[in-house]
Amino acid sequence: MKNLKKFGLILMVAMVAVFAAACGGAKDETSGNKDGGKKLSGSLVVSGSSAMQPLVAAAAEEFMNDNPSVDVQVNAGGSGTGLSQVAEGSVQIGNSDVFAEEKDGIPADQLEDHKVAVVGMTAAVNPKVGIKDISKEDLIKVFTGKITNWKELGGKDQKIVLVNRPDSSGTRATFVKYALDGATPAEGITEDANNTVLKIINETDGAIGYLAFSYLKGDQATPLSIDGVEPTDENVQNGKFPVWAYEHSYTKGKADGLAKAFIDYMMSKDVQENLVPDQGYIAASKMKVERDAEGKMSNK
Repeated sequence: MKNLKKFGLILMVAMVAVFAAACGGAKDETSGNKDGGKKLSGSLVVSGSSAMQPLVAAAAEEFMNDNPSVDVQVNAGGSGTGLSQVAEGSVQIGNSDVFAEEKDGIPADQLEDHKVAVVGMTAAVNPKVGIKDISKEDLIKVFTGKITNWKELGGKDQKIVLVNRPDSSGTRATFVKYALDGATPAEGITEDANNTVLKIINETDGAIGYLAFSYLKGDQATPLSIDGVEPTDENVQNGKFPVWAYEHSYTKGKADGLAKAFIDYMMSKDVQENLVPDQGYIAASKMKVERDAEGKMSNK
């Protein structure tokens, strides 16, 4: 009997040791990220705004470095594409430069808006055009085809070549609404990708297009001031420069899983205070003004 009790005691101790080891193993398995939270794994597909793509792609790279078992695919295609795809459930996050309410056919009431940043946009010209400032009135005349040569605005004797964006582009919608006062641009070259637009402007004499500030860091194109107001982050923040938009990351319903983890990461202090400005964007928290879906601006 004594031997039986001794055996039972040894067996109980062994079982406790195995259980403790199993618990320890489970803890290690779920504590993989830098915040000490549950280890993330799986894939996430993000699509939409090309103006937003550099920021999201940079954030995705850092996010994947922190979470080696996660794959984040960032596609462009335009704000309309991002909104349509997230609404139909083919991607987990749809990026847009415009509010979902502004796009026809998008069930905005089914989507949740996450404003991750602000982007400034302006008209940009080939460096040889010879102008750096334009009035909004003349800008509208240029894009509607009423002014067709740069000499009419004090520039070179060159034919104006318009570089437009497709209808699905959030950059186009923002530029038309706030730079052209809703006027419809005349026909021209149509290209959606910001990088390609920049390349066309740089290589085409007399070209003018419009780009996010984040693409205007070099000397490939000359960004234009509008009515004497320079296209700077500070002028966007205080409401002096009119052409800007929120960078929205939409989810279908409340964000969960990897989508929530990635959006939380985008909104983290480190990303908002470092990566966002480094990539040429403005943290939404730095804005002194705000806008609603109808375009009404007010002080914060």
